[in-house]
Amino acid sequence: MVKELIHDPVLLGIPGEAATKADGQIARDLMDTLVFHKETCVGMAANMIGVQKRIIAFVHDGGYMTMLNPEIIKKSGPYETEEGCLSLLGGPRKCRRYQSIKVRWQTEEFGVRIKTFTGFEAQIIQHEVDHCNGVLI
Repeated sequence: MVKELIHDPVLLGIPGEAATKADGQIARDLMDTLVFHKETCVGMAANMIGVQKRIIAFVHDGGYMTMLNPEIIKKSGPYETEEGCLSLLGGPRKCRRYQSIKVRWQTEEFGVRIKTFTGFEAQIIQHEVDHCNGVLI
């Protein structure tokens, strides 16, 4: 179900709690909301739809991907960039990202995955993991 976006920086600044097996519907709602906003958005975190859980969804290989409890375990190649966010008013903001990141996460079935992401996809994941940690650009 498509959910309303949250714009309150106080609520967006609260770190998410660990996702559990009971949070599958939240992941599906997040994905539905991302797809609804596909013209202007490439990634979302659960706090953007008002749920303080560590769940992200993003554009991946021509489709979409969901991660529960994502954790960046390695990063390399720092660079400065600018990013916007559907939840934040105003234009793009400066931030530091990494060209390559290794991420550990859980699937909706709670299988553990580890993968290295690079380029723009890595940037999207970093932005959404920041949301999970209550960090705003």
